[in-house]
Amino acid sequence: MFSFFKQILGTSPSASTDASPVQAATISAAPEAEKTPERPAQRQGWIGRLREGLRKTGRSLTSVLGGSRIDEALYEELETALLMADAGVAATEHLLTDLKRRVGESGAVDPQAIKPMLIDALTDLLQPLQRPLEIGRHQPTVIMVAGVNGAGKTTSIGKLTRHLAVEGASVLLAAADTFRAAAREQLMVWAERNTVDIVSQEGGDPAAVSFDAVSAGKARGKDVVLVDTAGRLPTQLHLMEELRKIKRVIAKADPHAPDEVLLVIDGNTGQNALAQVKAFDEALQLTGLIITKLDGTAKGGVLAAIALWARERSRQHPQWRVPAVYFIGVGEKLEDLETFEAREFAQALLD
Repeated sequence: MFSFFKQILGTSPSASTDASPVQAATISAAPEAEKTPERPAQRQGWIGRLREGLRKTGRSLTSVLGGSRIDEALYEELETALLMADAGVAATEHLLTDLKRRVGESGAVDPQAIKPMLIDALTDLLQPLQRPLEIGRHQPTVIMVAGVNGAGKTTSIGKLTRHLAVEGASVLLAAADTFRAAAREQLMVWAERNTVDIVSQEGGDPAAVSFDAVSAGKARGKDVVLVDTAGRLPTQLHLMEELRKIKRVIAKADPHAPDEVLLVIDGNTGQNALAQVKAFDEALQLTGLIITKLDGTAKGGVLAAIALWARERSRQHPQWRVPAVYFIGVGEKLEDLETFEAREFAQALLD
């Protein structure tokens, strides 16, 4: 199994709640391919599944490069392919402008030379989204997870719990999705499967469950508290306000918390995924994303749209924290959730 942790230095129940950054365990993306040519077998297998999931998009993009020369017609075809891949108008224009600059500087005339340049352009755009998830800066590290129904939120929490537990981190789950009995039951199954504690209350107030879980995590010396919140659409304003309330109440239980606010996104939703990121970030100030279901019909280009939006917003608001893409998933199996690496994704999309 490919380890999510670069290192894990467990903290005991008596450890300080303000562990130094050096002592923090880090869930990190794999090093770039150029630095580590040989990947662990499981990582290689996962990359193969990612490439297979994005095959339709990759074929539409690379088929454009089969012409005899680089001209405006080729760029127009590439523009169409990027738009069809859910990159969106703004990100498509950005990538084409960058690509034309690279082609001009290199003096390339063969369309086949465009592919590595497009990979480089996409990698540069996505790079700010690649950031390790730190575990251990505070004890417990409190991670609040949101997302719309059907995005794979609870399943992703279960997978993340499994990986954390395997690496030796003590985890406490908070079943704050109290409106949907199936979600609570699903999370309880993951808790039992991974032999981790869970705070659950049938029909209880989500904010109260979250408060109790964080308090219990502190009292029991847990490394991580994962809070599963109810799925909702960003247009459901009263429910979005409830998410804000959960976040405020978590902070009352622990002034440092939540350390992370993650949004789980279904990779099949296209440009709607960007709309979700904007809405949830406005409400919760997101710190990270989990992109699921990048298999089958998922096109993958929406990550470029998210990256460009993040770049422009960070320029306008320098103090704003760009939400990282911590994990991407390509299926339902435990091993199908892995860390995001910009160049790896760009290569999978265009291979």
